[in-house]
Amino acid sequence: MTVYGTRPEAIKLAPVIKALEARQGLDLVTVVTGQHREMLDQVNAIFGIVPDHDLDVFSHGQGLNSLMARVLERLDPVLEKEAPDALLVQGDTSTVAAAAMAAFNRRIKVIHLEAGLRSGDILSPFPEEANRKVTTQVATLHLAPTSTSKNNLLRESLPESTIAVTGNTVIDALLEAVEQQVPFTDARLAGALESGGRILLVTSHRRENWDGAMERVGQAVRRLARTYPNVTVVLPAHRNPVVRAALLPPLADLTNVIVTEPLPYGEFTRVMAAATVILTDSGGVQEEAPSLGKPVLVMRENTERPEAVDAGTVRLIGTDESRIVSEVSNLLDDERAYREMANAVNPYGDGRAAERAVAAIESLLIGGERLPDFDA
Repeated sequence: MTVYGTRPEAIKLAPVIKALEARQGLDLVTVVTGQHREMLDQVNAIFGIVPDHDLDVFSHGQGLNSLMARVLERLDPVLEKEAPDALLVQGDTSTVAAAAMAAFNRRIKVIHLEAGLRSGDILSPFPEEANRKVTTQVATLHLAPTSTSKNNLLRESLPESTIAVTGNTVIDALLEAVEQQVPFTDARLAGALESGGRILLVTSHRRENWDGAMERVGQAVRRLARTYPNVTVVLPAHRNPVVRAALLPPLADLTNVIVTEPLPYGEFTRVMAAATVILTDSGGVQEEAPSLGKPVLVMRENTERPEAVDAGTVRLIGTDESRIVSEVSNLLDDERAYREMANAVNPYGDGRAAERAVAAIESLLIGGERLPDFDA
């Protein structure tokens, strides 16, 4: 059984779900929590996934405790009915931690995809760092995306035999989605890409940036848009009203800023591929953009994904308004600085992560050999 609730989880699980469905000897039950209802449904449609159960836990304005309580309450009868041998979760959302605990309490094996990410700060990212550490404690099999993640787990005294390095399945999903060339539903985006002009893609939603930081991000993007009128800023706005109230007011009167609803995954990958620079606080974008040769400036103080920072395609810049403006301006103005970051170096995967993950799952449940670990 696999359980997921957000768009990033759906994207990263989709290649594994498809690979599991294609294997004989394993029966798969797919459960969604509906934490990101519309965005979740869009990803399922792109990859042709039809869930077996929908817990429908989303409620406007609910807090983290309410969300986790609903997942526990509504997942438990499904676990009782289906009686799976193992439960597969991905990443570090509240859905992941709650589902893992629900399975553990019924003595069901937990398989954790994208295991071993660590920022070293329990409050950043919040609540993800705590969620992933909780899930590690109850997992039987840890599918680490990189050797760095594996080493994090080994430092926490996990047996090496319980860890497989798969690469990140987001690369499998990205390569498939980019090939599809999904048409844009927003004519402004189609026009921006057809013009061939430079594009600054901005995404910001992290909870730890809600307290003043997101207002600084909005002001920084405003300054950049006014300084570079020939650069189109594309900002898919997260639906959370706290995010929108902080981020969007400074951008309302700017003609070269395109604010959209959250983009379907296929459209978002097209914008990423066309972008000149990406400014984000997202974890997934840090993994995807290096595959496309895009410089990524991360508006966080730390990251649990250091591999691309080490490779030089990702830079941590924090949320200071002046620094954001300076870092983006440097890439837009200095061709040499841009080239140094725009290297198609991808330490996260080679498009075969799902294949390695399924082999490790088969080895756990029905025997057989794992594939060699991914080595960037």
